[in-house]
Amino acid sequence: MQLERTNVVTLAGQPITLIGPEMKVGNQAPYFEVLTNDRTLVTSEQYKGKVRIICTVPSLDTEVCDQQTRQFNQLISDLSDQVVLLTISADLPFAQSRWCGAAGLERVQTLSDHLTMSFGTAYGTYIKENRLECRAVFVINTQDIITYVEYVPEVTQHPNYEAALMAVKACL
Repeated sequence: MQLERTNVVTLAGQPITLIGPEMKVGNQAPYFEVLTNDRTLVTSEQYKGKVRIICTVPSLDTEVCDQQTRQFNQLISDLSDQVVLLTISADLPFAQSRWCGAAGLERVQTLSDHLTMSFGTAYGTYIKENRLECRAVFVINTQDIITYVEYVPEVTQHPNYEAALMAVKACL
């Protein structure tokens, strides 16, 4: 049976249930499998040795998710190639591909958790009621240790960009 957490976040003011454990600073980064825009399976193992900023969003087709992805892309644009920006949603890979083509962003890699919700259940971002990801940000260092965690309390609001960026810079 999967762990369910309540009273952690809301969506449009309504409490939702998150499936999976709550990640904390100092935790080992859990393993996950997601799909690229061309439906190729990738795993967390492929990003080992890099500083990762992983953002989960409900859908790239919404205004806040679009703005968040663009903002993080801009914030890390001057950082070394040692930093990888992953935005994970339950959007279909086809929708993510369409969004990426329109957005033209260079540093972000969009990944789909739609097939198995592997990331969501491993990181505790899976919204049970909607089969979406909640809005969250994780920074993982080169040793696979989580150094920053933010589950945004209201899914329709923006994360703390500056705090996440500071955590990324501290890993370099």
